[in-house]
Amino acid sequence: MPLNTVIFDIDGLLIDSEPQWQKAADEVFQLYGAKLTQAQYNTSVGLRTKEFVHGWFNHFNIPQTEAENAEKKVVALVLQKIENNAAILPGVSYIFDFFAKKNFKIGLATSSPQSVIDLVTKMANIEPYLTATASAEILPFGKPHPQVYLNCAEKMKSNPLECICFEDSFNGLIAAKAARMKCVVIPHNAVSKEEKWSAADLKLSSLQNFGELHFNRMNQ
Repeated sequence: MPLNTVIFDIDGLLIDSEPQWQKAADEVFQLYGAKLTQAQYNTSVGLRTKEFVHGWFNHFNIPQTEAENAEKKVVALVLQKIENNAAILPGVSYIFDFFAKKNFKIGLATSSPQSVIDLVTKMANIEPYLTATASAEILPFGKPHPQVYLNCAEKMKSNPLECICFEDSFNGLIAAKAARMKCVVIPHNAVSKEEKWSAADLKLSSLQNFGELHFNRMNQ
């Protein structure tokens, strides 16, 4: 089935926001006397804030009654940090132009709340390109569950088999493949050599490296 729809993740793919999420989480967790190692944090990339907080509160034996308040603190902090410190990643304008010229429907599907979608869309100046956005914030399950990708495709009236997704996290990659979509993964340099990325249809080092040869190969 020919591809006609592209769906992008946001954090770590369009904007260098993952360090800001980590800093916000560190600041909030310090209020409860807890600190994640880098390895622990890496296992949580791509999860919703709710799952991140509840999971690590359980690990550190922090009362779950505090989780909702901590989640709100993390999101409020990260919005400030993204706006003040995060940079749009290389290739964003290029890749949106690439698919717009092919008359593709373009969507965003993220574990982040709508407030982050709105902020990054504004910072990256991509709103004119977008057909739909979807957040997993209020869904029963977030990534690696495929629902947020399926919801985004449904909003655009696209069959999942017509969709190509761009991701940076393993949880996101699994979500896209579970939705039966093609997936291009652009992992962070520090973990890019891990064999798990072979689950993707294509692995690249940057959005700007995606070209006609890649597109034609994936559109067969």
